[in-house]
Amino acid sequence: MSTQDIPGTPARGRSRLVVGLVFLVFFVISFLTNILGPLIPDIITGFHVSLTMAAILPFAFFIAYGVMSIPAGFAVQRFGEKALLVAAFAAATAGAAGFARFPGYAMAITSLFVIGAGMAALQVAINPLLRVAGGEEHFAFNSAFAQLIFGVASFLSPQVYAALIHGLEAPADTRSGLVELLGRLTPATLPWASIYWVFAAVSAACVVLFLAVRLPVVERRDDESAGTLSMYRQLARSRVVWSYFAAIVAYVGCEQGTADWMSPFLERYHGIDPHQGGADAVAYFWGLMTAGCLLGMVLLRLFDSRRVLFVFSLGALATLSLGLFGPTSVAVLALPCVGFFASIMWPTIVSLALNSVPQHHGPLAGILCSGIMGGALVPLLIGWLADASGSLRVGMLLLYGTFGIVLSVALWARPLVSNAVIGATPEAARA
Repeated sequence: MSTQDIPGTPARGRSRLVVGLVFLVFFVISFLTNILGPLIPDIITGFHVSLTMAAILPFAFFIAYGVMSIPAGFAVQRFGEKALLVAAFAAATAGAAGFARFPGYAMAITSLFVIGAGMAALQVAINPLLRVAGGEEHFAFNSAFAQLIFGVASFLSPQVYAALIHGLEAPADTRSGLVELLGRLTPATLPWASIYWVFAAVSAACVVLFLAVRLPVVERRDDESAGTLSMYRQLARSRVVWSYFAAIVAYVGCEQGTADWMSPFLERYHGIDPHQGGADAVAYFWGLMTAGCLLGMVLLRLFDSRRVLFVFSLGALATLSLGLFGPTSVAVLALPCVGFFASIMWPTIVSLALNSVPQHHGPLAGILCSGIMGGALVPLLIGWLADASGSLRVGMLLLYGTFGIVLSVALWARPLVSNAVIGATPEAARA
């Protein structure tokens, strides 16, 4: 692979432009990924499907992570970051445009799987690229800032969706600009499908952008390498690895199970309009998750990560209980607050996992990323339980089990190296 440094790029491929592009990728991933929650009430109404059938759509999206994460690691090592980025955005463009042009239930399943595969590939490609372009000494700060951008996009995506629906529900002679164009392209009975034209346009623009730019060569460290099949077999024999994999499955299931079913729950039990109050609740779920990340960064410098995880898990269970069983005025506030307490779970579980295994961190990271399939399994199980029992509230009780698994990590985790705490000695961290 030939050197692809941008003209004027400092030594070793550093480039503020590339760092900005990586932040853009984080924004787009979040913008496309976290719209499924607000869409579910419209999917149920528009396609006349059961809760289980509606849950198959996020299942199709997130199962792609389980299928693609490890193969994408091998692909990026063979073909490079630029090729994988372009291919991933091309897949997202095709998936989004396919559903926008031919909106139907079967097409939606196919489309979401293709988009999910693209997003999984993007996740694999961008972190090493961020390390090289931004510099190793700035990687921790840039990673935290990327998560902040991710949260902002998660907040904005439902708001854009709500604005589109509001515009398309207005009389045709009052529309203008983008709304008028989308009104011509989208069936009048499925105005919510218009968001996929937006996704297709954004993804296509990213294809053009990454074809035009030249990216630095990424020399992967051992902990970023996809590894060999023998390494995966060795890790697969470890009970600790499987325990952390289960915890990741449970966490992503908590996150997506709450976000996906929040709006249908508020509509069914409290009469909340999914295009306004429901979309706002999902947006604030992701917004509060961002705020929780900022607080969590401080707390993890002051306390052992297992204690922080334990307290935040209890907070998530408490706000979930208030959301499921409280009156309307409490539920609309409590359910979004679950996102605040879920905020530190992913980075804490991943760091505990990596610090609990002495070697093969690259393959381990691939295995953990495959656990994102929890976002496919748990929402589907919630929908199935809801249909079987006739109660969405009963289905969402499954979240007590998944949050319980996350809480249990704080009790059984025994990392080889603990997180650095202000005032602690290096010997204490390795105790």
